Amino acid sequence: MAGRRRGSGSSAVAVCLLLASLTGCAGPSAADTARGQVQRVLDARAAAVLRHDPAAYAVTGVRTPYTNLKSLPLAAWSYRVTALRLGGGRATAEAELRYRISGYDTAPVTADRTLTLSTTAGGTWYVDSERPAAASAQQLWDQGPVTVVRGHSGIVLGVGQGGGALRGYAALADHAVPAVSDAWGTDWSRRIVVLVPASLDGMAALLGSPAADYRGIAAVTTGETGGAGAPGGTSRAPADRIVVNPDAYGMLGTLGRQVVLTHETTHVATRAHTGRATPLWLSEGYADWVGYRGSGRSPDQAAPELQRAVDAGQVPTALPADRDFGFAGDATRLAQAYEGGWMACRMIAAHWDEHRLDDFYRAVGTHRERPGAVEDALAKVLGTTLARFTAQWREYLRAQLG
Repeated sequence: MAGRRRGSGSSAVAVCLLLASLTGCAGPSAADTARGQVQRVLDARAAAVLRHDPAAYAVTGVRTPYTNLKSLPLAAWSYRVTALRLGGGRATAEAELRYRISGYDTAPVTADRTLTLSTTAGGTWYVDSERPAAASAQQLWDQGPVTVVRGHSGIVLGVGQGGGALRGYAALADHAVPAVSDAWGTDWSRRIVVLVPASLDGMAALLGSPAADYRGIAAVTTGETGGAGAPGGTSRAPADRIVVNPDAYGMLGTLGRQVVLTHETTHVATRAHTGRATPLWLSEGYADWVGYRGSGRSPDQAAPELQRAVDAGQVPTALPADRDFGFAGDATRLAQAYEGGWMACRMIAAHWDEHRLDDFYRAVGTHRERPGAVEDALAKVLGTTLARFTAQWREYLRAQLG
């Protein structure tokens, strides 16, 4: 009996040692415990945002950024702790924020955030600050209190902007959305989100790029492309954002403002059919074609830089390359690239028809890769080759701009 008891005890020790090596008999580490506690604090913080409960939010820590984003209509808001650094009763948490604007986003926006926390006397974690993670773009509320203006077809979110200015953007959106649907069709959300920061610097911060890259650019659209045939493509519209540069936008006339917003809205509508195979001359040219459609603007009015080149006998020898569309490059080259893409799409609509132009755009986007995509769509939809199409486009430039 005694021998069996000693043997049983030895076996128990061996089993415990084995379990310790496999699972850690000592239990979770302090870091694991802290990470779980921080995650629960952030979960409570997210729930308070969704309930629009400032008191519950304040219990979890500093009141900003809630005071800046409290006007946002949110369908989802959550944090996921991805890393945690501890030291001296303080913690720095790296977290992924995911959120959706109610009624507009069918897929979440994701943003990497850095939060600093400290513990109270009772050992409860408390958020001291939240900011964009290193090398990550700002969110609009990082720049100040967000003002929300709703239109029939879009929602405008602004910082440092008066209500009248934001209502003006909403009116432009209400014109742009049906104009795009009339050209492209209705197989998209037909709702847009427009972000209007206070300045060019604010726009650049939202895009995570230097302000110099967007000087003179009135607006850009953000969102993940994913053609229907591309790997990772999805039928769900991503959470696109039209980001305005108020400095450049303010210099435009009434028609220019409408063309720009309609152009950017076109990118939202065509996003699901735009992929790696889609060249920029087609995606940007098509967006300009929709923007100018029905405006009465003639080629010499809408393509002045390209007209000057044609008048000088410098007709482009090839369709614009993607590298020609770089914002930080030569301004004349950039303008000619946009104008050349617009003229190519205008030619397709005129010589084939508008429906064929739409079909061509979709056909290019079904390809997984760039090589052969345009050539295949030209053959199947327009019954031509790239060489013949390019020659026809060059003659079209001479006829329309010469």
